[in-house]
Amino acid sequence: MTLAAGASGRNPCVAVLGGSFDPVHQGHVALAQLFASLLRPDALRILPAGQPWQKNGLEASDADRVAMLELAFASLRSTSLPVTIDLQEIERRTPTYTVETLRALRAELGPRTSIVFLMGADQLRKLDSWNEWRELFALANLGVATRPGYDLAQEALPPVVAQELSTRLATPDTVRLLAHGKVCLAPTLDVDLSSSQLRAALQSGADASALGMAQVLDYIQQHNLYKN
Repeated sequence: MTLAAGASGRNPCVAVLGGSFDPVHQGHVALAQLFASLLRPDALRILPAGQPWQKNGLEASDADRVAMLELAFASLRSTSLPVTIDLQEIERRTPTYTVETLRALRAELGPRTSIVFLMGADQLRKLDSWNEWRELFALANLGVATRPGYDLAQEALPPVVAQELSTRLATPDTVRLLAHGKVCLAPTLDVDLSSSQLRAALQSGADASALGMAQVLDYIQQHNLYKN
């Protein structure tokens, strides 16, 4: 389904946030909120992974991860930004490759839509390990948010990744208008969390209130998730 152009006649823009979300935490939501303010996208797609090829087995079930995402992103849904939990990677039932997902999104959304795949700077540093990683730029733009401890001006990127970035950096407004091929670097997020940190706190019985969102933590407790 191709999105209609906006009232101004500009091409539509869809921000895409993928991940294992095992479990979802404030950092994921903060990343989406950051690029929602920078790009003013017409829609946000949340893509929970089915079988991520670079990670071991997921601890929570597909249904639980999706339910936690619904709770976590309810606040963004209350704004004017349409938020969709896209289940295509879960339904694929094969190892998950981002390039395949972006091909499916491009076929669905049409050639003119600006697709912006969101990630943290830590993911950018290992981008060259992704399957067909150069093909990503032919399918989408990248929105990269630095995290505390990651300064892209100083951090050593793989030379091949740095070379790709050198000709692709663009402002949010430019990325908003172009269908693919550009990279938007965003200011540092003030949330430095990982799902593994949250899982470790939950498994040890430590207070996880500073790491997870209250509604998600309530769900985890009610469904007895992430216990040893």
